[in-house]
Amino acid sequence: MEDKTVAEKLRLIEQLEDEDRQALYRIIDTMLTKSKFKDFFQKNIADM
Repeated sequence: MEDKTVAEKLRLIEQLEDEDRQALYRIIDTMLTKSKFKDFFQKNIADM
């Protein structure tokens, strides 16, 4: 897949069928949550 701008990727995502779009949003949410927890624990463990 060729490299696309973020705006172009979002436009393409919006064209997906609802079920596929929702699945993609769940994946993104999971990755963001995982990253936030990782950062939180690293900061708090470093303070101990």
